Amino acid sequence: MLTGRDIIIVGQQPWDVEIGSNCKNIALEFSKHNRVLYVNSALDRVSLIKGSTDPKIVKRNNIIKHKESGLVQINPSMWNLYPDTIIESINWIKIHTVFKYLNRINNERFAKSILNAIQTLGFSDYILFNDNDMFRSFHLKELLKPKLTVYYSRDYMLAVDYWKRHGEKLEPKLIADSDICVANSTYLADYCREYNPHSYYVGQGCELDLFMKYTSTELPIDVQQIKGLKIGYVGALSGLRLDIELLVEIAKAKPNWSILLVGPEDEMFLKSQLHELSNVYFLGSKSPSLLPEYIHSFDICLNPQVVSQVTIGNYPRKIDEYLAMGKPVVATSTPFMEAVFSGHTYLAKTAREYIDLIAKAHKENTNDLENARKDFASTHTWENSVAEIYKAIQKHL
Repeated sequence: MLTGRDIIIVGQQPWDVEIGSNCKNIALEFSKHNRVLYVNSALDRVSLIKGSTDPKIVKRNNIIKHKESGLVQINPSMWNLYPDTIIESINWIKIHTVFKYLNRINNERFAKSILNAIQTLGFSDYILFNDNDMFRSFHLKELLKPKLTVYYSRDYMLAVDYWKRHGEKLEPKLIADSDICVANSTYLADYCREYNPHSYYVGQGCELDLFMKYTSTELPIDVQQIKGLKIGYVGALSGLRLDIELLVEIAKAKPNWSILLVGPEDEMFLKSQLHELSNVYFLGSKSPSLLPEYIHSFDICLNPQVVSQVTIGNYPRKIDEYLAMGKPVVATSTPFMEAVFSGHTYLAKTAREYIDLIAKAHKENTNDLENARKDFASTHTWENSVAEIYKAIQKHL
């Protein structure tokens, strides 16, 4: 347990983001025993121009103009900072030396706003926790002079073009310069360890109460008329992350099975052959509060990932959501899935293996297996994950 400390958090996701956020969950857990300043990313100039009517952009611009305070109290020991500065949109710059020069200026503007908030709150000997913010926060160790710096790796960002151009040079340096690194997957912990020996796997927390406490036996209206074995997936339908061809093969091989896909589609899914198959059902986006109803309706839950740099190191939180409801899960095999989830999921590499394991999972499912899955999922809490972060911090304070 870490208590009575001051912690500054910077990262990719602002506090007012609508989607689930590891960083926000970690911040709330930190704030139970410490004072926390959660810093939103600074508004960049292109976002201001393009989104001038967006309420979130308007709010940030008002704060920059000092029309309202940028420091908002979230709970008795936690504050959210909207930086009162604008930074330049520089990631399109191809010449790295020019990017580095302008990025330093952005960092100085960002740091000045944070330092003002630190002074207002009376923070001292603070810990800086950086959630994958490799550009805007690259110089913050030097500019803020924290007691300890922690770099948190939860995704392999360099697989995405936006981060790759300059991130391939900056992220390894930032990892090396941090006092410690923590990661939510063994793959990412190994990646960080290439540059910093003080790198630790800290697991992943999930908010599972919604799923574990679900008791209704009613099926959603749009599922009630669907026949056959129901095989389902909930989450964003992204062709970069999910194997469309794999789903097509399963659907064609087993026309008496029904594949239910719950979530928003990207362009690759919208144009895919899946829409031509009568046993594939696109049920659209659903409110997070409704997801347990759909998972409950599935006989088998899927996570048909494409194995790539984007996905190989990530922690699929939906696996825990499936398991929290006791559901049999068939997922794509990766080194991380084998290491963490192999005892409670069926892991496949090919369409043939998926088909065989779906049939096996359905045939051998029992109440005992369902309860074991629920018990396993219940260990993946934010309290446990943050406890591992605390252990890493205490080793180096």
